[in-house]
Amino acid sequence: MRETPVYPPRDDPAYRGLLERGEWTRRVRRAVESLANCVLCGRQCHVDRLHEQRPASFCRTARRARVSSAGPHHGEESCLRGWCGSGTIFFTHCNLRCDFCQNFDISLEGHGREVSPQQLADMMLALQRQGCHNINWVTPSHVVPQILEGLLPAAEGGLRLPIVYNTGGYDSLAALWLLDGVVDIYMPDLKFWDPKVSEELAHAEDYCEVAYRAIREMHRQVGDLVIDDRGLARRGLLVRHLVLPDGLEDTRQILRFLAREISPDTFVNVMPQYRPGGYAHRHARINRPLARAEYQEALAIAAEEGLHRLDRR
Repeated sequence: MRETPVYPPRDDPAYRGLLERGEWTRRVRRAVESLANCVLCGRQCHVDRLHEQRPASFCRTARRARVSSAGPHHGEESCLRGWCGSGTIFFTHCNLRCDFCQNFDISLEGHGREVSPQQLADMMLALQRQGCHNINWVTPSHVVPQILEGLLPAAEGGLRLPIVYNTGGYDSLAALWLLDGVVDIYMPDLKFWDPKVSEELAHAEDYCEVAYRAIREMHRQVGDLVIDDRGLARRGLLVRHLVLPDGLEDTRQILRFLAREISPDTFVNVMPQYRPGGYAHRHARINRPLARAEYQEALAIAAEEGLHRLDRR
């Protein structure tokens, strides 16, 4: 088995270069203007989120982002949580409707509060002061312009932590192009292969098409995951795959795609922690926890497909 590459720490995250070149203001302005005809995720709603108070967009989010919580998270992958935690900011609402969502109150019920760009910046700077190893944007796909607005004053205020884009994978190329040179670590959750399954469980028949295109772009921007000599992720792609009950055929196709079409050096977290949440009770096959034997088979599939960089819990 090949060794995981280890590199010395980088001095600065990607976005510092944008700030120093004076490019950021133009990027933010372009991002905010795009809200007037929003195509910033796989839904392609074309709704005016810039001016409408209650837009008819799938994400139900208007001009301001909403945040559920912010704080150090010690349950992420070891290369993200380190010893002081990953600095997570959980955004309210989502561009998917996964019936099994374990953050149902945030993604579907909308628990959270509206924040200004400066308030968002203050959250990031507070997480840095607490010693977090990175800033981890959770469910950010629908609020990319608002995040960029907040990151600008955070960077001007001294933020120097790597940025983690922690997404369900249903991201448009338009949003990812805005993030090129901003995000250090892309962390998509690649959920489905079969369009029938993605339509049934996430109300997104084209999930596979959208997510696979997005992950190719993410990898183009940042490459394979780079880990420094302290064991911390600095830059690159980290893919999560939540193994679903009776879902091993999807698992095989997903892991094969990563190994053959992205890179055999892709860092993958094959996740065993599925439990019924949200509306999972509506679907007989996923209305149970994942069996240990199913998870072990998923790990075996990863090895068979040639993936060797796995996050093991």
